[in-house]
Amino acid sequence: MEFRTLRSEVRGPRSIISQTRSSITLCLLLAASFSGCTAVRHAPIAGDRTTDLARALNDGHARSVILLIGDGLGDSEITIARNYQVGAAGRLALDTLPFTGEYTTYVVQEANPALPDYVGDSAATATAWATGHKTSHARLSTTPQTDEPLKTLLELAQEKGLRTGNVTTAELTDATPAALNAHINHRNCEGPADMAPCPKYKKSAGGPGSIAEQTVDHHVDVLLGGGRSRFEQTIDGGPYAGQTVIQSAIAQGYTVIGLAPALSAMQPGGMLLGLFASGDMGLEWRGEPAKRYPGSGPQRCVEGVRPPSEPSLAVMTRKAIELLDHDARRGFFLQVEGAAIDKRDHAADPCGQIGETVAFDAAVQVALEYAATHADTLVVVTGDHAHTSQIIPAPQPKDHSPGVFSTLITADGANMTLQYATNLPGRSQEHTGTQIHIAAQGPQAANVVGVTDQTALFALIARALSLEAHRAT
Repeated sequence: MEFRTLRSEVRGPRSIISQTRSSITLCLLLAASFSGCTAVRHAPIAGDRTTDLARALNDGHARSVILLIGDGLGDSEITIARNYQVGAAGRLALDTLPFTGEYTTYVVQEANPALPDYVGDSAATATAWATGHKTSHARLSTTPQTDEPLKTLLELAQEKGLRTGNVTTAELTDATPAALNAHINHRNCEGPADMAPCPKYKKSAGGPGSIAEQTVDHHVDVLLGGGRSRFEQTIDGGPYAGQTVIQSAIAQGYTVIGLAPALSAMQPGGMLLGLFASGDMGLEWRGEPAKRYPGSGPQRCVEGVRPPSEPSLAVMTRKAIELLDHDARRGFFLQVEGAAIDKRDHAADPCGQIGETVAFDAAVQVALEYAATHADTLVVVTGDHAHTSQIIPAPQPKDHSPGVFSTLITADGANMTLQYATNLPGRSQEHTGTQIHIAAQGPQAANVVGVTDQTALFALIARALSLEAHRAT
């Protein structure tokens, strides 16, 4: 049996399900020796899960999809958070989804799109699942070299009449959320005043505008995150010239809010733009950053440092689902991003990184609670690219890397040493090009099993929601 037959771009759904039933049985029998299988192994001994997995197989269609993206959430970041928060034998919410696999995250080179770039940025990797196409660094849902727009899952969902939502702890104009509702040649063109890398996209030049302008003009039903300063910039062309992006949003029917209590008070109906921070939203935890040998710690992290004016990612996720789900006749497509896992990994900040991973996991739990009473919901949990943090043996005086280190005291009461060494100390740590975790439950969820590519996630969601015909890259 060849596991490549599970790839969603080469088999129809019923063929995939038939293959997957056989595959899962074999995986459970050979998990210890067959590297293509992924199984949740609860300590001390995993029971026979064949019946449970067979029951979870669903080759039907979904009414709604909740896609949860942990930015920079590689296998290492998941393991670090699990060990710290619930112990090595514990399980996070994201560990409980029945179908798991790995997917590749390479992008392509701008100068020669026929060649891979093995380490992607968040713009190009988000474009992969948003559109089903590979692109180059910094591009958002546009083709390399030719600069053609690529239709996104959110746009296809809108065309079908589904409600749509985009939630993040970063600026709403940051790469991961922007890939769904903006087409632009450079991710830095976030507001009307930031358009130097994207002159032909300026509204005054007849283009669609900055990411903030395009986000509003797309009429996404629920938008929640940071980035207020981008939306306070003045539009330079088109029907709203001379107004801020926020003013244009209000003119187009948005309710605009900026504080957590206002979000709690929101009722279904109409479009919502929640801007809870001038830039990125605040962190959940803090602690000592990693340092040169012998490193920081041993430490436990300080929790509960998020500003009270800002809602948590779990709160935003729950409210977004509530607002999108009020019309039983219409399903929805919702993307939720835990953004600062990546940002704190760049900063070699283990407590910030772990706290954001735990907060992301709480949002996963919200999605799973909704799906528990809405079986026609596909839930997918994954990341955009791998990152730098590694669990290593305790460094020794004559035996350690030139990176930075921190030791944390885990839920097990044991020391866990982390290393950040993809750049010089004090510099921004780098993404890595390894494959990363993907997990799912609900209609079409079995298509994540095995090793797929990031572009296959587009095909999976498009099939689950019965969107229009699409092309795989």
